[in-house]
Amino acid sequence: MAADKTLACRDCGAEFVFTAGEQEFFAQKGFSDPTRCPACRAARKMERMRQQNEAMSAPMGGSFSSRGRDRDRRGGRDDEYDYDERPRRRRW
Repeated sequence: MAADKTLACRDCGAEFVFTAGEQEFFAQKGFSDPTRCPACRAARKMERMRQQNEAMSAPMGGSFSSRGRDRDRRGGRDDEYDYDERPRRRRW
């Protein structure tokens, strides 16, 4: 069984532990040892996803963003309609 390894991150230089269980998993899947720490891997993954979303939405004339961001940018439904002033339905 392999022992834990201490590796240095390629991006930030921080040391991180590559556990024996992770080594076994990587070997089973045919992966090489990681070169980035978990935080840098997550940041890189988010950047790739952002670039992919921009590339997919470019032909449609804009960039993709979440509904929450769109709502903040354009005012949102709550600003367009005051729920307190809407007429109440009467129940007979």
